[in-house]
Amino acid sequence: MINSTKKERTVGITGASGALGKELTKLFRQKGYKVIGFTHSNARSEINHESPNELIKWECGKESKLKKHLKKIDILILNHGIYNLSRENSNYENSIQINALSKFKFLNLFEDIALANQSSIKKEVWINTSEAEILPALNPSYEISKSLIGQLVSFKKNLLNKDTKQKLVIKKIILGPFKSELNPIGIMSPKFVSRKVYDLANSRRYLVIISPNPLSYLLFPLKEFFNFLYCKIIYKYKSL
Repeated sequence: MINSTKKERTVGITGASGALGKELTKLFRQKGYKVIGFTHSNARSEINHESPNELIKWECGKESKLKKHLKKIDILILNHGIYNLSRENSNYENSIQINALSKFKFLNLFEDIALANQSSIKKEVWINTSEAEILPALNPSYEISKSLIGQLVSFKKNLLNKDTKQKLVIKKIILGPFKSELNPIGIMSPKFVSRKVYDLANSRRYLVIISPNPLSYLLFPLKEFFNFLYCKIIYKYKSL
């Protein structure tokens, strides 16, 4: 949770060169945070008061090389992703790799860093998923990858041990369609979404939903509740 020490804190944002990444960067810079941006883009970014203080180029599959940068971060926002309508098998592989497995690797790396952290302030990781986790997005490869990362995050959160809970806060952010290069017909603006992310994540809630679809506010809490019960059953079974 964002707190009164925010001016001393560092935020890491993946997908920093995308529409939402840029708006999140601007907002956190305005609020007094230092921002480390992570991007796949080769485009050079001008350093100014709206850009990341530091921009790191990286590749999926090589997340472990970023550990020295992740150690500087207090709040990690996993925001990168792709949306490709191709029917090729390679698109399914890339979607799963980038939208799901890469984020999960970041999450696990950051968990290790949090456990070794000696500060009394918890590390936080916010994972942007999508309504496509359980609702149609007219793109099978996207839906599969979002369903996978959604399940991974839910189980990770519910199966954390007590030591990890004292060191790491996990938040899942469910996003509806917003306008970007990936989705030029998105309903919400990236600026609106970034402000809602900042405002709603400044709470104790694990699940943050930003969507114009009223079904999302019903279905996602139900899904998370059943995942929670399922994990409780697993714990009880293991202890028998």
